[in-house]
Amino acid sequence: MKQSLQLKMGQHLTMPPQLQQAIRLLQLSTLDLQQEIQEALDSNPMLETSEEADELHEQSQPEQADNATQSAEPETTSSKEHTDSAYEEPSNSQNDSLDEYQETEDSFDDQWNDRIPEELATDSSWDDTFQASTNSGSTTHRDEDLPFESNDSAEETLQDHLLWQLNLTPMSPTDQMIAEAIIDGIDTEGYLRISLDELLEHFVQEESELFQDAELDELEAVLHRIQQFDPPGVAARDLGECLSIQLQQLPPDTPLLKQSVMLCRQYIHLLGSRDYKQLMRKLRLKEPQLQAIITLIQSLNPHPGSFISNSKAEYVIPDVYVEKIRGVWTVRLNSEASPNLQINTRYADLIRRADNSADNTYLKSHLQEARWFIKSLQSRNETLLKVSSQIIERQSDFLDFGPEAMKPMVLHDIAEAVEMHESTISRVTTQKYMHTPRGIFELKYFFSSHVSTSDGGAASSTAIRAVIKKLIAAENPTKPLSDNKIAQLLDEEGIQVARRTIAKYREAMGIAPSNERKRLI
Repeated sequence: MKQSLQLKMGQHLTMPPQLQQAIRLLQLSTLDLQQEIQEALDSNPMLETSEEADELHEQSQPEQADNATQSAEPETTSSKEHTDSAYEEPSNSQNDSLDEYQETEDSFDDQWNDRIPEELATDSSWDDTFQASTNSGSTTHRDEDLPFESNDSAEETLQDHLLWQLNLTPMSPTDQMIAEAIIDGIDTEGYLRISLDELLEHFVQEESELFQDAELDELEAVLHRIQQFDPPGVAARDLGECLSIQLQQLPPDTPLLKQSVMLCRQYIHLLGSRDYKQLMRKLRLKEPQLQAIITLIQSLNPHPGSFISNSKAEYVIPDVYVEKIRGVWTVRLNSEASPNLQINTRYADLIRRADNSADNTYLKSHLQEARWFIKSLQSRNETLLKVSSQIIERQSDFLDFGPEAMKPMVLHDIAEAVEMHESTISRVTTQKYMHTPRGIFELKYFFSSHVSTSDGGAASSTAIRAVIKKLIAAENPTKPLSDNKIAQLLDEEGIQVARRTIAKYREAMGIAPSNERKRLI
């Protein structure tokens, strides 16, 4: 083929960098936005916070006062010289007293220097020691200013807690190694996830000299020792053993303690399936006694490892606040979520228009980036405030009456109201939280599909979930409501929902089916 050059005309959309930056900041959460702002402050000298500007202004005022004082010093010096010339020379008696004082001071210095050896028995000089003590004092002061949670830098795990107790327990070297292996096999919930047979086989193969005559009973004995450690119920192999260990640590005079231990060891599966009749027949108990045993078992902890957990709590920072002022719900942005940025005037004044040097070009480019970044943040805040205001305007009944009054609403409704695209509304409402008198909710919470009602209207799926939760909370525990019965009750209120939809909503809320919600009384 013959190569040739051709010109073509076409149209295509290109997104400028400023718009790309605005879209990227719009979809960031509050924590991600704070990190983005901090990175911009570290990389761009033209950006500064309003707090930094105020501190620089406060520091500049004492400097100006010192400059004014120094400018007045020549006149003060000349007047001092004129005043000194008016004094007479001191008398001889005064000179003699001064000489005596100087001799006394010199003799005291000589005596003190004689007591101090020339070479100290240390490997550091005076300057190093003084500087180290000063730094340690300042570090201690800074540590006191830190929050209480930051003092615990090393988090203790369940294995660390058990090994600490093991070191305080007298054991032979062989039992010590077995105990360490058992502790390594305990998961974060406190259960032993490795069988003793596997441990015995491992020790016989790897440590043949020490475990030549080892038996399973020896591992069982070490396991029982560990099961007495804190937290109660640790190192259990199943739920029944975990509960029975905790029951055995209760006072011996606890009512129905023997029957409770028997239930946990032998009939825990019947309790899980709520076969109360079979339990009463096996244990030879009456209904009030079985109810007392179940109440005692429910007071135990099925996950003993949860007492010592290394998971950190995650806090939600709301982006907007909703308040009722003079009978009207108002929305305001959280000013503490992001700092107030501005242009650094000191560096901006250094820019010269007609200068094309490298330093001037560097300042110009960073000044333009700083302006774009500040404008993108302002656009993000305006969009977030506009969308949040529309949500509250449409869902004001939720704030007044609760989730049952939630109205059906989709992204398209808000997009038409604020004249934006649905993708923009989706970015604004993702990982953004609203602080209301009823709690903190993600903006996505206020959007839900609708279900038709008998009168031709529509009901929100969030409101239907709230009604289902309310019905189940008020049900008779001996005869819980089935999904079919809940659908009939909703149909009586004019909400037509299928039984499978009720089951889907119930599972989404983490509510067990009717057979698992059944109680004795």
